[in-house]
Amino acid sequence: VEQNYKNVMPHDLARGALLGLHNKLKFPKECVGSLIFGTVIQEVKTSNIAREASLGAGFSDFTPAHTVTMACISSNIAITSSMGLLACGAVDVAIAGGVEFLSDAPIRFSRRVRSIMLDFRKAKTLAQKANLLSRLISSETFKLDLPAVAEFSTNETMGHSADRLAAAFGITREDQDNYAIRSHSFAKQASDNGFLEDLVPIKIPGIENPITKDNGIRPSSKEALAKLKPAFIKPHGTITAANSSFLTDGASACLLTTEEKAKQMGWKPKAYLRDFIYVSQDPKDQLLLGPAYATPKILDKNKLTIKDISAFEYHEAFAGQILANMAAMDCDFFCKEYMKRPGKFGSIPMDKLNTWGGSLSIGHPFGATGVRLVTTAANRLIKEDGQFALVAACAAGGQGHAILIERYPN
Repeated sequence: VEQNYKNVMPHDLARGALLGLHNKLKFPKECVGSLIFGTVIQEVKTSNIAREASLGAGFSDFTPAHTVTMACISSNIAITSSMGLLACGAVDVAIAGGVEFLSDAPIRFSRRVRSIMLDFRKAKTLAQKANLLSRLISSETFKLDLPAVAEFSTNETMGHSADRLAAAFGITREDQDNYAIRSHSFAKQASDNGFLEDLVPIKIPGIENPITKDNGIRPSSKEALAKLKPAFIKPHGTITAANSSFLTDGASACLLTTEEKAKQMGWKPKAYLRDFIYVSQDPKDQLLLGPAYATPKILDKNKLTIKDISAFEYHEAFAGQILANMAAMDCDFFCKEYMKRPGKFGSIPMDKLNTWGGSLSIGHPFGATGVRLVTTAANRLIKEDGQFALVAACAAGGQGHAILIERYPN
């Protein structure tokens, strides 16, 4: 989280992403036919944050905007919902994005206290109000409802699931720490080389200097990471604060259109969004295996193989999770038993995976990460002269997503 954000609201970040997109591409705002934003922990005052961000950024009053949620793949569903609108001809220009604001997560009083407070507003006599106040003054008053960190269906935190998943696939603590170091090192290289070119500086009222870069990229050493204690399963777990993605604020946005409209407007697209797929599986034992299920399905559907993909951009919820997904696809037993394939699918080349860093280093603002993955994949195809990229991510509830991207020709 960003300390300087404490006095702003989520729609302020979303508005900043929209204005950054507009300032970069210079499109007429009135041409946008739909605006969809993903978010997870919702600010109660802006129940449709897409609309508030759209109005705040000066988009047309006549542009419909709505908000979607699908945990960590919320802005992925914003993108694919926009693809559907474009494909069926409902609109010819759309904006998809996402936002998450964990610096000020909504916290509620307990249900009992909320009920008394609502009754107090209806009370007519002094005696009725005094009675309600006497019920309100108790230890229960100070019990608060925090945003859920555990799966509702299983009551298990994602960190516990990641620890069990890593153990099931034999992913060691050293493997995970090494992967975390890799992610931070790659993110720093990409940042230093100017590859993360879509970052939008944001000016906070009352703060002198704008925020210009991510503050979570911190390359470290094996020795430093080895000193950290397990964060979830103690004392023998392997998931730590350093090999997990961290809570952060952020917003993202991208412009989507048809090829015909792009040519008409004189725009140069970065990539085609070719196909997508959503998957879901057992939220108890396979909570974080969405990428392992989605990857073979989308490649098979498009008659492609791992070798055809130039850039893989996979969400890094935990180092153990990303490595377990890689292991699952290359495991004969798992692919036969659970994916019902004739044998193992194969291994993804690490030199093509998340080579500009990932959620472990850049951060994971839940609702915004999907757009960040897709735009990074498109930028990598251009920079690395590749043809196809594959984005994949896991999400709470045992769900997952993959989207196939093809570089737009020069």
